[in-house]
Amino acid sequence: MSDSDQFEAFMAAYQDMVYSTAFRLLGNEAEAQDVAQETFVRAWKHWDEIKDGQGSGGWLKTVARNLCLNHLERYRARWKFFTDLRRDDDEDEGREVEFAAPETLESTLLNADQKEMLEEAIAKLPKDQRVALVLYHYEDLDYADIAVRLKVSLGKVKTDIFRARQALLKKLQPQAEALGV
Repeated sequence: MSDSDQFEAFMAAYQDMVYSTAFRLLGNEAEAQDVAQETFVRAWKHWDEIKDGQGSGGWLKTVARNLCLNHLERYRARWKFFTDLRRDDDEDEGREVEFAAPETLESTLLNADQKEMLEEAIAKLPKDQRVALVLYHYEDLDYADIAVRLKVSLGKVKTDIFRARQALLKKLQPQAEALGV
């Protein structure tokens, strides 16, 4: 089997994972497709290094995530978040909020329809909330890593994740109750 045939099979095996990673972070189909395409262009450039490796999927996911973060950073100047304007001496800054483990949410999503509802709800979140939430729950980054990667304060990351969870709960709770979950 030629390298191009192997790479084609490799792409087919990983295209959904790469696209869904990009879509969760960007919330835009066209941008996610562009990032997925760029991810595979980079994979082809490094094909000799990754084709025999067990960590190829992880490599792809890392490249996709980094491309998304670079894309978001490039357009960050266009964004102005209200939470960026708050004062540093905000009294809620030091408060640590505890949440259920991410697996709790996954375990309650019993079928594809419920997962689709979650994906659609995540896609509708404001960009700052969606990106922080996805990096935390899907990419397994901690608050401090997210703050560093997004170049925002730790408090902003905590606030964005908290607000995203509240928005998801508000949107999904009535739908879950209607489904009997």
